[in-house]
Amino acid sequence: QVQLVESGGGLVQAGGSLRLSCAASGRTFSRYAMGWFRQAPGKEREFVAVISRGGANTYYQDSVKGRFTISRDNAKNTVYLQMNSLKPEDTAVYYCAGSDSGWIIFELKGYDYWGQGTQVTVSS
Repeated sequence: QVQLVESGGGLVQAGGSLRLSCAASGRTFSRYAMGWFRQAPGKEREFVAVISRGGANTYYQDSVKGRFTISRDNAKNTVYLQMNSLKPEDTAVYYCAGSDSGWIIFELKGYDYWGQGTQVTVSS
């Protein structure tokens, strides 16, 4: 069983930055593609970003391109989401997820492991 734990969320003003972290248990972390998703109250969970197991390939939702950066440190079993130029519409619970495929996946159903989420609130 793989455990994922997110951290780094909080309250920031519009235009500010946050860095989310997702720590994974086990020694097979480097085999997983890792993604970030978010869910606002009353809305469906949506894809934000994904990184391949080796870190060479990334993909982002259009609304966060140029503002968010996903990265990973396999030696630390951790994936990150650097969030810059935050907007109120970025407010949501952010979840990290892992896929056994080890490759880029965009659909929720393609992920096998999920964290409990961390709240990000952006005030105007």
